[in-house]
Amino acid sequence: MSDAPAPRGRGRLYWFIARHYLGATQGRGLLSLITWIALGGVIVGVSALVVVIAVMTGMQEDLRAKILESTPHIQVMESGTSLRLHDWPEVVDRVLQVEGVVGAAPWVLSDVSIVRQGRDGMYAQSANLFGVYIDTTRAAPTPMERRILEGALDLRTPDSGLPPLLLGIGLADRMQLFPGDTVVVVSLENLRRDVMGGLTPTLRQFEVTGTFETGMYDYDTRNAYTTLGAAQELVGITDPEVASGIGVRTVDPGRAEEIAERIAAVLGFPYYVESWATTNRALFSALKLEKIAMGLILFLIVVVAAFNIVSTLVMVVADRTREIGILKAMGMTRAGILRVFVLQGAWIGVVGTAVGSVLGVTLALLLDRYELIRIPPEVYFVDHLPVSLKAADVVKIVLASVAVSLLATVYPARQASRLEPVEAIRHE
Repeated sequence: MSDAPAPRGRGRLYWFIARHYLGATQGRGLLSLITWIALGGVIVGVSALVVVIAVMTGMQEDLRAKILESTPHIQVMESGTSLRLHDWPEVVDRVLQVEGVVGAAPWVLSDVSIVRQGRDGMYAQSANLFGVYIDTTRAAPTPMERRILEGALDLRTPDSGLPPLLLGIGLADRMQLFPGDTVVVVSLENLRRDVMGGLTPTLRQFEVTGTFETGMYDYDTRNAYTTLGAAQELVGITDPEVASGIGVRTVDPGRAEEIAERIAAVLGFPYYVESWATTNRALFSALKLEKIAMGLILFLIVVVAAFNIVSTLVMVVADRTREIGILKAMGMTRAGILRVFVLQGAWIGVVGTAVGSVLGVTLALLLDRYELIRIPPEVYFVDHLPVSLKAADVVKIVLASVAVSLLATVYPARQASRLEPVEAIRHE
């Protein structure tokens, strides 16, 4: 009997036989049940994989967006014993000439304590105070500063004449502060000696002019903003051309490391340059590793489903041995028998993958639209489960699932094709 491939016209016959073997006949209900179990395994595995990968991608993108809301793509600082950068106007002009840079401005950063008078006494809360440069003629280095420049967030000097202060919504809620309230800001960077020789911190009154919300728990409960001049005066910087550093915005945050290298080459010593990716490398490396680990673990569900396909086809071969022998005796080639069983596994894999993909995409879209799962922001940085569906991720999952399903058909299909007609017909 020839093993040559069958003509194309027999394709429908192979599919008819494969579909017949997948279904249950009288007295063979178990085979149909096993087929549905294998199909269900593929559906569950693919849908779970789609949802989890979308969630992990969403977590990465959400964290990145919220970090870059208040963090420049690149920070330029000067080496020294204190966080001071001299002649910032000249450095900013040099940085703006680097290809890929769209905005740059100085900033002052200090760890401070914000103190308010309460009914039961004084209440203090630590904060990161940022002094930002208010210049509407230049591009802002962060979206937060752009909102300040555009007037969405108010850092204008209030009628009281006190320096303005913007507070994160979490910090303002914790201290029960509202626009118009007066607070005392304490800085330990500008210590002075009193008449007794002791060290005294610098205290200045500020007026709360507004609040902001980034969605990043740490930022909303720790950050505060004021003008560059007010921050310089608080920390004891007397030269207006001295700042803590320079924030830089690039054309693409994904190219920040590349552009940071160019800036470092232009500025040279004593300046050093860090991109946001370098500063947050540990966080995003952990998220990437977690995404890979979760993907591999959940892909095992698809692998288990593939073993179910193997067991299903092996049982079909055992149960249909006589029928296979009759088919071969009637002239069906080994390649034809092989094709019949490959079609069975392919049907389970393709249908299961298709249904699982649709189910996974639907669940992911529902999670994204309605924010169904809330999580503690103080632990995970965000207050709900973020979801970001990427076509490339879904395609990779679909191709991997179908490939595993097809590989699962190889062994039982080869065993069926090797059956000898006479021995198969005698099989009881």
